[in-house]
Amino acid sequence: MTASADRDIEAVPDYASLLRLDGRVAVVLGAGAGMGRQCAHALAQAGAEVCCVDRDLDLAKRVASELDGIPLAADVTKREDMEGVFAAAIRTGPVTALVDVVGAAMMGALLEYADERWNSQFDLVLRHVFLALQIGGRVIADAGGGSMVFIGSMSGHTHAPGETVYGAAKAALHRLVQSAGRELGPQGVRANVLAPGFTRTPRLDAMLGDEQWRSVGAAIPRGHAGVPAEIAGPALFLISELSSYINGQVLTVDGGMSGVIRVPF
Repeated sequence: MTASADRDIEAVPDYASLLRLDGRVAVVLGAGAGMGRQCAHALAQAGAEVCCVDRDLDLAKRVASELDGIPLAADVTKREDMEGVFAAAIRTGPVTALVDVVGAAMMGALLEYADERWNSQFDLVLRHVFLALQIGGRVIADAGGGSMVFIGSMSGHTHAPGETVYGAAKAALHRLVQSAGRELGPQGVRANVLAPGFTRTPRLDAMLGDEQWRSVGAAIPRGHAGVPAEIAGPALFLISELSSYINGQVLTVDGGMSGVIRVPF
């Protein structure tokens, strides 16, 4: 027998407050520019104390100064550096949030891809994710739980020219985080992936001209590429308690580009 609407006595949450991160310490890996900088600002505006981590200390300091955060320099593909990041972060307070934006595409044709380049691409995309999940996951669990967000790519579930190896690495990232969300969930730790499409980060802006960006925009249903702030918004949502029932998922943020069949007429 179905309950009628007038018997719905479920309490209504204060939804706006669920977005707040007051009293929480968050770590942003790759905070020095682009998506990382915007994510750091988003978390800080929601009330978090943000540790801004970048391999370049000057970039970390610049972003930290913008939001009264804590600058940290680290090569997060190294275990000792990742351990140092969380050791420094917990001196501020219990760490309950992490956003990991580190990564870059090493383009190249599959048949010409050298072993060393393969190793470097997988290290750059995956090793810091493994370390963050293992080291950061334990820290967040010890703090009573929280949320971790990792930046994947739509290349992890579709093909882009020159990105066969990069796409394989991102697909592995997606699976690693999805599985980690299930494994760490009982300890109160959620782990999710954001998979951006074409986004006008400083790195890509330096590579593509206006005409190329117009061509990119023509392939996106909304008509233009994204900007880093449009990745930071979903990251804030996944860190916040508004997304408390979302775990082990990949959310594609690409303006509707992937999954579109372009017919020749």
